[in-house]
Amino acid sequence: MTTHPAPLTTFTARERELLAHLAQGATDRAIARRMELSPHTVDTYLRRLRHKTGTSNRIQLAIVAHTALHSP
Repeated sequence: MTTHPAPLTTFTARERELLAHLAQGATDRAIARRMELSPHTVDTYLRRLRHKTGTSNRIQLAIVAHTALHSP
């Protein structure tokens, strides 16, 4: 996992929205409903975000999301 999460400006608006849902603990299905996407699209977003952030699983990505969304 990266020690310094990417700044929010490196994420698109949709990625930031998805990360906010993830940081709140939402499931893929819940994120899909909230964002009006298919679960497959949510999975694709999550894979790309893991790659972009250097994380290897959902938990690490959620930590990065929470840190990025709540840093000053």
